[in-house]
Amino acid sequence: MSDDVLKKTLPSDVRMKVSEKGAVSVYGMGRFPVTLYKEQWLKLLDMSDEIRTFISANESQLKTKEKASTSS
Repeated sequence: MSDDVLKKTLPSDVRMKVSEKGAVSVYGMGRFPVTLYKEQWLKLLDMSDEIRTFISANESQLKTKEKASTSS
């Protein structure tokens, strides 16, 4: 996927890049990037319905991280 396509599909503060070790790193989700190898991302994506169900079932125990405001 080209950078132009990624810019149109991702929120402006979330970006991806290939790490030095050949993994996919997603920046902008928190303080540190989320980095997984291709097979791990694909397995996680395949589990998206189960993850959503788990989150819904455990909603009362889960916290929502507030987005930090950026000061310039």
